[in-house]
Amino acid sequence: MSVFFNRSLIVFLINFWLVQQVANANVRLPKLVSDGMVLQRDKKLKIWGWATPGEQVKIKFNNKVIKTVTDKNGDWSMLFPAMKAGGPYTMDIVANNHLVVQDILIGDVWFCSGQSNMVLPMERVKEKYPEEIANANYPQIRNFFIPTIADVTTLHEDLPAGKWLTANPLNVLSFGAAAYFFAKQIYLKYHIPIGLINSSVGGTPIEAWISEDGLKQFPSYQNRINQLKDTSYVNKLIDKARIAAKKQQPVNEGKGLSGSQKWYDTTYIPQGWHKFWLPGYWADQGIKGLNGIVWFRKEINVPATLVGKPSKLFLGRIVDADQTYVNGVLVGGITYQYPPRRYPLSQGILKPGRNIITVKVTNTTGKGGFVPDKFYCLEIGDQKIDLRGDWEYKVGQVFEPETIDSGSSFSAQNEPAGLYNAMVAPVINYSIKGILWYQGEANASQPKVYEELLPALITDWRYKWKQGDLPFIYAQLPNFMETQYLPSESHWAELREAQLRALRISNTGMAVTIDAGEWNDIHPLNKKDVGDRLALAAEKVAYHDQNIVSSGPIYQSFTIDSDKVIISFSNTGSGLTVKNGSELQHFAIAGKDKKYVWAHARINGNKVVVWSDKIPNPLYVRYAWADNPETANLYNLEGLPASPFTTDNE
Repeated sequence: MSVFFNRSLIVFLINFWLVQQVANANVRLPKLVSDGMVLQRDKKLKIWGWATPGEQVKIKFNNKVIKTVTDKNGDWSMLFPAMKAGGPYTMDIVANNHLVVQDILIGDVWFCSGQSNMVLPMERVKEKYPEEIANANYPQIRNFFIPTIADVTTLHEDLPAGKWLTANPLNVLSFGAAAYFFAKQIYLKYHIPIGLINSSVGGTPIEAWISEDGLKQFPSYQNRINQLKDTSYVNKLIDKARIAAKKQQPVNEGKGLSGSQKWYDTTYIPQGWHKFWLPGYWADQGIKGLNGIVWFRKEINVPATLVGKPSKLFLGRIVDADQTYVNGVLVGGITYQYPPRRYPLSQGILKPGRNIITVKVTNTTGKGGFVPDKFYCLEIGDQKIDLRGDWEYKVGQVFEPETIDSGSSFSAQNEPAGLYNAMVAPVINYSIKGILWYQGEANASQPKVYEELLPALITDWRYKWKQGDLPFIYAQLPNFMETQYLPSESHWAELREAQLRALRISNTGMAVTIDAGEWNDIHPLNKKDVGDRLALAAEKVAYHDQNIVSSGPIYQSFTIDSDKVIISFSNTGSGLTVKNGSELQHFAIAGKDKKYVWAHARINGNKVVVWSDKIPNPLYVRYAWADNPETANLYNLEGLPASPFTTDNE
């Protein structure tokens, strides 16, 4: 009897303790509602969070006090009236506990999303824009960066850990560069606080950013979403991907790091090395079809007068991974191809006279080596030692060819709705001014599908935010890859056309960046022109400045006059002009067979007349229709480039 009584008492006490813990649960705020946040002006402001079911929550903010009670799930929200730009303010939240959110500004909030060119930080462009970084003292420009997280099955209620940062020379290094330049231009023109919420992930397709609801019109994506709701199926995919990743790893470090002699050591005497001209790819210099590890070596002379000064090694961009040594000391290494190699050298590494630079390059697919037209030098103080030219190489390891299993490449961030669920859905309650979008590279192989997906994304996000036709401002893909010297087909051109056609959707604006790319880098460094042009589009679409020329010339229509095609444009501004030359370049013309040839073109007022003696009965015209139409030179007098276009579909 006493045993039963004691057990019952213990159970009662445990339950009582649990109830008390629940009853005293602390109120919790979403990550976005935190110190330094920017709230959207002139719109009702939703503040939300979580607490104990039935708990009373009171918020005092900007002389307004609102109370509410949590629902049965412990969720609560309250709506504050629209407020004018201003601050800083403090927000008091009182429930079982007391929270204080400080340094709140009210201004304009932009949701910035896409893939790597939206997330690419100012740190990556610091050599290009040193003065911009040094002068980045804008306490009313703030950025909230969302760490990468993906989920193919569940809508997340909150974001991973993050915080609002003000723009100063240190913090700005983590701001997305395109978004920062956008914010700076908007701030300097309108002098209101600007908040950036950067939700971007490199290499991701547009379908990953659209909700399940937004993909209902696409059966293939819906089928995939339904597949991924099966936990056991997803676990099998994850296991296959993990096994495939292990198989791709080299089984050892190969020659150069194993054995008695290390190829990077200053005591190593090189034997059997071959000449290599840097920069370049080893497939073009005698090592055809090799995936593996190749070592590169160069001896340089450093004057004694330079030793002891601050120094940095610049090795452009390397495909894929590198480990770099100077005089036997590991000075840096990056595991994938895209980041620039910029390695500061500690004091004492450089010696007067002979110095040895050794680079171990690991490549698993494609052409390994050093990307041309990049910066290769040793910078010592204000002096530069050019590293281009003769190097030596030696193969350290050869990887066996592998059979690619298409079912082993599962990644939640590349799956339909995978990023929407975790990196967009938790933001939907937060009022915003508009959306910035820079994406398309990952979908370039399917431009026709993208033409449907981009409008689907715009429609989906506008529906989810429930703020009407939110301004949607996006960047068109820039020039990239090798120049083509004959008229030809191009997936990148087709995708730009899909982006151009999205301008038919109300309240959208597009930044043309066809002159802001780099042939050898999918992450071009010129992010200032991109940000500035996004801002111009926003000034017209979101800030309703109808007097501004918001972009370069945009194709509008055409007429045929005998053997000539006359193209009409909008956004001609003060007039059309030819940049960098006396003749228009990169216009092509075709007849009924759509076999394009290069055409003559001249400006006639705000129109362009296009013709070719080879096409007596023209029907179609293209402009800047290539991966990298580097000679395209139609601009308006405001200095903004014309968008590429085709009349094929007319």
